[in-house]
Amino acid sequence: MVTYGSPDGVWDALGDRTRRAILERLAERPCAVGELADQLPVSRPAVSQHLKVLKDTGLVHDETVGTRRIYRLDPAGVRALRDQLDTFWNRALANYETAIEDSAEEET
Repeated sequence: MVTYGSPDGVWDALGDRTRRAILERLAERPCAVGELADQLPVSRPAVSQHLKVLKDTGLVHDETVGTRRIYRLDPAGVRALRDQLDTFWNRALANYETAIEDSAEEET
């Protein structure tokens, strides 16, 4: 069973194309479920389910405005995701640098 609230849950949640599309739209501006459903090839209930997963991972949050729920990116969740990506990127660069140095030492 996939647990979206776990640290790896964000990556599992982002594995879905529709969820990534929702995040892209929310990066442009906050939206209600109906607005998102109008822009995507999935039903309104499906968008609600995807939003629940994204909310459980901490990537989005919502607020009630009248009878609607308005969803927006959660800056703390997005920042945590970016921190993970930065960590991966920095490790990859460090490993690449080490490999280049090792290769240069072998040639001399």
